Amino acid sequence: MDKLEEIFSLQQKLNERIGVDLNGLSEEEQIRWVLNYTRAMQQEMAELIDSVPWKWWARYQEFDRQNARVEVVDLFHFLISTAQALGMSADDVYQAYLKKNQVNHSRQDTGYARKDGEDSRHI
Repeated sequence: MDKLEEIFSLQQKLNERIGVDLNGLSEEEQIRWVLNYTRAMQQEMAELIDSVPWKWWARYQEFDRQNARVEVVDLFHFLISTAQALGMSADDVYQAYLKKNQVNHSRQDTGYARKDGEDSRHI
C-alpha cells in the first residue's frame, strides 16, 4: 500500500468511527457531504490563515508554523473525505491529479490567455 492509499484507508476508518459511511451515497447524500466537508475546509483554511501574520497593519502577530502545519493536515482530512464522498479512491485522485497537472502545464505553455471550460472535461 502506498502512502496515499494508506491515508485514504486511515480516513475511511476515522469516518466510520465517527459514524460516517461514505460508501454508496445517493446523489443527495453526496451533495450534503461535499457541502459539509467544503465548509469544514473553509474553517480550516481560516485557521491556517490565522497561523500566519496576515494583518500587514499589526505588528503584534507571530508566525505559528507548527499550528499552520496542523491546519494543512486538517485540510487533508476533509479533502480526502470529500474525495471519498464522491466515490474516488486514492488511485482515482492520483490519476486525476496527473491529468489536471498536464492541463495546467498546457495552460502555461499557451499563456493561459483565455478560459477553456472544456480542457478539463476528460478528467
